[in-house]
Amino acid sequence: MEKFYITTAIAYASGKPHIGNTYEIVLADAIARYKRLKGFDVYFQTGTDEHGEKIEGKALENGQTPQEFVDNISREIKRIWDVMNTSYDKFVRTTDEHHKKIVQHIFQKLYDQGDIYLDQYEGWYCTPCESFWTDNQLVDGKCPDCGREVKKRSEESYFFRMSKYQDRLIEYIENHPEFIQPEARKNEMINNFLKPGLQDLCVSRTSFDWGIRVPFNDKHIVYVWIDALSNYITNIGYDTDGGDDTFKKWWPADLHLVGKDIIRFHTIYWPILLMALDLPLPKQVFGHPWLLMNNDKMSKSKGNIMYADDLVSLFGVDAIRYYLLHEIPFQSDGTISYELIIERINSDLANILGNLVNRTISMAKKYFDGEIENKKILEDMDSSYIEMINSLEERVEKRMFKLEIGSALDEIFDTLRASNKYIDDTMPWSLAKEETKRDRLETVLYNLLEGIQVCAVFLKPFLPATSDEIFRQLQTNNLSFCFINDHKYCVLDPTPIFMRIDSSKKLAEIAANKEE
Repeated sequence: MEKFYITTAIAYASGKPHIGNTYEIVLADAIARYKRLKGFDVYFQTGTDEHGEKIEGKALENGQTPQEFVDNISREIKRIWDVMNTSYDKFVRTTDEHHKKIVQHIFQKLYDQGDIYLDQYEGWYCTPCESFWTDNQLVDGKCPDCGREVKKRSEESYFFRMSKYQDRLIEYIENHPEFIQPEARKNEMINNFLKPGLQDLCVSRTSFDWGIRVPFNDKHIVYVWIDALSNYITNIGYDTDGGDDTFKKWWPADLHLVGKDIIRFHTIYWPILLMALDLPLPKQVFGHPWLLMNNDKMSKSKGNIMYADDLVSLFGVDAIRYYLLHEIPFQSDGTISYELIIERINSDLANILGNLVNRTISMAKKYFDGEIENKKILEDMDSSYIEMINSLEERVEKRMFKLEIGSALDEIFDTLRASNKYIDDTMPWSLAKEETKRDRLETVLYNLLEGIQVCAVFLKPFLPATSDEIFRQLQTNNLSFCFINDHKYCVLDPTPIFMRIDSSKKLAEIAANKEE
């Protein structure tokens, strides 16, 4: 069985994740579930990044120790991931003892082989981003990443010789066009960061205490670049002696899924660290776009944050999963609002999917007491419909291979739309009026049930609970990817899967709750 190792970036344990942060775990979950559906041996890892000056400061503000603070936040992040019905195999924490031990081994190895050296650092520091910047990198005197104020700092630090591996990394990226996706991110990394020349990277700090100690100099804390990034290998059996059989099975990762704002760390810092450790690079890093609210990045200071658990309580898990997966394009940012969520639920989930399942099962119950076999009384219009069902696997696979998740959903919903049109074209209610057309009527309903069954299979990665409910109503566990001629259905009484939402009433309810 072919393996597939997928990771998200580990979430920074400084606060509750908003819906934009949550998008990444849902996206990774859909990919992981799809790979399992296709027969891969999948390992899906996520977790929390729990060290650093920002966390130390927040813990102090809250009257907690840093460990107490991250325990609470990590628990909350995991709860949100679970609310979204994500199927991760491991939730890692950088405060785990075995992670800390291996990070120290990695730091020692890099120091012993001359890739890390001690020097003095002076630069502009952004605490929220935990990044140093030169004068030339600042934008209007502020952090180029987040736009916040920076402070001048000077301290003794250990540095990692990034420049030593620069040319090797450029060559690797140019020879592996699939390594960084989308294409625009690859061009940005090469033209804006690599070719102008890399500076050696500050990999230790002395100005705070919350972190992993440098093993041979306990005045220094191992900085985030080695601490957090190493989680992708420390949790699958790596050690500096080469790693165990588990590590050899899973590494290299097949896909690192990260936000576009941190792709530099995953396509420059991380690969160079792996080169220094003499390890293969991950097969692909995908820098996904952001989810914006009113065309603006979500932040507490702007008061424009939505949280996943709040949205789920309003609309349900699968409705929010569908919105996130369908509405954020492959390369460009997506937008979210209550109005847009309601519009998508009504147009796609209720009108197309819910309506199709409900009226098909209702007709099966009404005309045949729920028991349907294929009487194979075919007409010309059947062949194009069945062909669309049979081509769905290839169409979805093509989209998923390119990580075009929203387009993969479109392929499924195109088939669902075709199913609704098939009902309109065959007019089962008219066939039911003629006893001589009874076998034709049963054939039509059989074709529809097969179409729904195949679509439900391909919906499993995206809308797992909805897919399970469709299978329950069809009373089948058949996971066939294509049309089967000799199946027998004995369906249950129909239960609506998605109901239309009265937009004005729902928005008024949301507004009232905000005022309380």
